[in-house]
Amino acid sequence: MTTSIANTASSLPGETLADPLTGKTPDGGTGLPPAVSVRQSNRSLLHGLLTNKKAMTGAAILFVFIALALLAPVLFPDNPSKITGMASQEPDAEYWLGTTAKGQDVLALTIHGSRSSLFVGLTVGFASTFIGILVGLASAYFGKFIDEALSLTTNVFLLLPGLPLLVILAAFLPPGLGTVILVLVVTGWAGSARVLRSQALSIRSKDFVAAAVVTGERPLRIMFGEILPNMASIVMGTLLACIIYGIGAQAGLEFLGLGDVSTVSWGNNLYWAGNEGALLTGSWWVFVPSGVCIALVAFSLALINYAVDEVTNPRLRKIRKPKSDKPKLTQADQPKPVPTGKRAAA
Repeated sequence: MTTSIANTASSLPGETLADPLTGKTPDGGTGLPPAVSVRQSNRSLLHGLLTNKKAMTGAAILFVFIALALLAPVLFPDNPSKITGMASQEPDAEYWLGTTAKGQDVLALTIHGSRSSLFVGLTVGFASTFIGILVGLASAYFGKFIDEALSLTTNVFLLLPGLPLLVILAAFLPPGLGTVILVLVVTGWAGSARVLRSQALSIRSKDFVAAAVVTGERPLRIMFGEILPNMASIVMGTLLACIIYGIGAQAGLEFLGLGDVSTVSWGNNLYWAGNEGALLTGSWWVFVPSGVCIALVAFSLALINYAVDEVTNPRLRKIRKPKSDKPKLTQADQPKPVPTGKRAAA
């Protein structure tokens, strides 16, 4: 029976059978038509990010800002708020980004401001993601009363308007960097908890989680050893989104004057630029550098986030065509056309 089927299939015009063990046809091919595309095999998240152009571009931009933030005391050892030049001096060889209305070096303020802004963004991102992981995993794993209570708390924070709540908390709490971080974490964890809970619910129903429960594994061991590793991609995407939120929200609060105006940060640079009339006088070099830095950091994190989505989502992976092992025919090897009509009769 098998032999007759094989003979019938091999007799079809233009079709060749592939060896069941090697997967190749007698002529060295793969047995697939040339137009068939094959998706790339699953790779590890780290390897996929290292080979992704978006991820490497975003990482390079972010690395530059982190390096400048760490080297700020070396590049500008003096107090960045110190008056060192003429007021509202345009960029030149001495002051690459000009000076403020008080005579402060804008370049020194921008580089030193990256320390506070990146610190707040990273702290808020990790803290919000950590709270979201705890709430999401606990809600998905335990269910019932705990799920209802945590979901209700999350929904309350999601329904509260973000900006008014930020303004109220920042206005009543004592000014300082810790207050800004606390306010941003309190108002930023709910979104990540909702996303992580939905992902954890889908993994909670898998067979390997049920097997771990039956064997008597501890809840913390199941949540952080079985469920969380399978959420690596969504956790990383949530972390990057929370960092972007932290940097942007801090700049917004400080621009409104609700932060500690004595510290040097990108948000405070924009606040003092507005108070000193940089927009009215056309001193673009005072407020443009801090705004561009915020945009570039957010852009780099967004690139990494998009790259994570491309690596982990099979629908977004690039499609490649299989390489053919057949040698290409030259012009001399091409078959000659058969004459028809009067020429064939002659």
